[in-house]
Amino acid sequence: MSIETIERQFHETVSAKIRLAPEGVSRYRVLTPFLFEDGDHLAIVLKQEGDRWLLSDEAHTYMHLTYDLDEKDLNRGTRQKIIANALSTFHIEDREGELRLDVAEDRYGDALYSFIQGLLKITDITYLSRERVRSTFIEDFHSLMRETVPEDRVSFDWYDRERDPQRMYAVDCLINGMARPLLVFALPSDDKTRDATIALLQFERWGMPLRSLAIFEDQEAVNRKVLARFSDVCEKQFSTLTGNRERITRFLQEMIAR
Repeated sequence: MSIETIERQFHETVSAKIRLAPEGVSRYRVLTPFLFEDGDHLAIVLKQEGDRWLLSDEAHTYMHLTYDLDEKDLNRGTRQKIIANALSTFHIEDREGELRLDVAEDRYGDALYSFIQGLLKITDITYLSRERVRSTFIEDFHSLMRETVPEDRVSFDWYDRERDPQRMYAVDCLINGMARPLLVFALPSDDKTRDATIALLQFERWGMPLRSLAIFEDQEAVNRKVLARFSDVCEKQFSTLTGNRERITRFLQEMIAR
């Protein structure tokens, strides 16, 4: 099939704005009007391998997403489910980060339509609603703690059963096995930060020998006054989880080793 015919299929099935730009032997850059959230265009190549033609993003989609997300976050929780669903729905192959789709029965237009839809669905992880983001943050927090802290030394949703049977001062995670257990708070909002402040003040009044760590979803989004009060009572803070995963892991490992 000629390139002119393939391009015509693309126009009829997907968009009249699509163009094919040659990049060597049996290889064409597919120029489309479809964009990532930041305005960059999707990267798509039509190329021949052996006796078959296929569409490929040449690993650009995941690379682009990791500008704002930790690569590990693409493989866990809500984000991983969105990606897996998109790949399955549009029959796209993930070959070590390169997304590929074979062109079947010379149906180039249908293949491109499916490939673009799949890539756009994957980029939906950058459009998660606030509640979905919050859910992902908590999932990511739990995953990090489980990966870093031995199972017998971590308690999620901890509270003092003797002093606080009504669970008024719950903590996202407690790490034991040290002279002073470490309380770890996952903080996605002003309200959660206020609750953590109140809890730490109460533990202080009870004279409990504890240490504290806070991991924010986005510290810059927290009200200044709320953050200032919290900072007075919390020993260690990380402004985000996504951008500080390795630092948080190192800090926790140092604490556990003591």
